[in-house]
Amino acid sequence: MVIAALVETKRLKTTQDHGLIDMPYATVPMREWWLVPQYILFGLSEVFAVVGLQEFFYDQVPAELRSAGVSLYLSIFGVGSFLSNFLISAIEKATDGGDGQEAL
Repeated sequence: MVIAALVETKRLKTTQDHGLIDMPYATVPMREWWLVPQYILFGLSEVFAVVGLQEFFYDQVPAELRSAGVSLYLSIFGVGSFLSNFLISAIEKATDGGDGQEAL
């Protein structure tokens, strides 16, 4: 979150420097490389979480329930994707200004 806060601070400063504050559809002149640290950190955390979950469900579950454990492990990704899509849809509906244009 610290990295995201630093990138957002840089983005806000760039919008102020170029006079783009209150222009929601303007393109902010920033390089894409500012997103790389966030994606690297997210990727590393995802790798450690996925490997840990897989090891847990494969090693700690009894042999008779191993396939059920792996199916529960894999269903976590489906449920997470469903909740993510639901949250995005809810936020889009809540932030719609009534003019028919999407805010996100």
